[in-house]
Amino acid sequence: MLGAILKQLASRGGIPEHTREAFRKAKKEFGGRSLRLQDMVNMLKKTIASQSRLFICIDALDECTPKHRRELIESLREIVRVSPSARVFLTGRPHIGDEIVRCFSKTLRILLCPTQGDIKSYLKVRLDGDTDPHAMSRELRADIMRIIPEKFSEMYERMLIHSYYKSRV
Repeated sequence: MLGAILKQLASRGGIPEHTREAFRKAKKEFGGRSLRLQDMVNMLKKTIASQSRLFICIDALDECTPKHRRELIESLREIVRVSPSARVFLTGRPHIGDEIVRCFSKTLRILLCPTQGDIKSYLKVRLDGDTDPHAMSRELRADIMRIIPEKFSEMYERMLIHSYYKSRV
């Protein structure tokens, strides 16, 4: 992930010499190893330091394995600590919110909650795109359009209540 961020930054204005040198050095080592996490973090810190304002946006952070997610969040914290012009925007399901708050002292959490209408619109698009429309009866389609939005609303409400109480304890 950090490599992809570095690549995007390098593509905006050429590859900084310190980045070229780090890759050359890594290639010369036995087996041409890839860069270590700390090498990437150091390169990003140097590259970002020259930017007047930078936004790092990472979507679906909850899909990372817990180990990689922790390393990524801690690396981003280190980068932001030395680069005051950098801002981090992360998205993920509510259950990872506490991990993010532990690493970043100034955190703004925005909870997005889909409505039943949002869920119905999504289901309609997916069902309308079915490649075998004859495989489903009208009754099954009606059940899907009724039951899933109801169950999702109940599940999401329980999850929010649990998250609210957990953050207050």
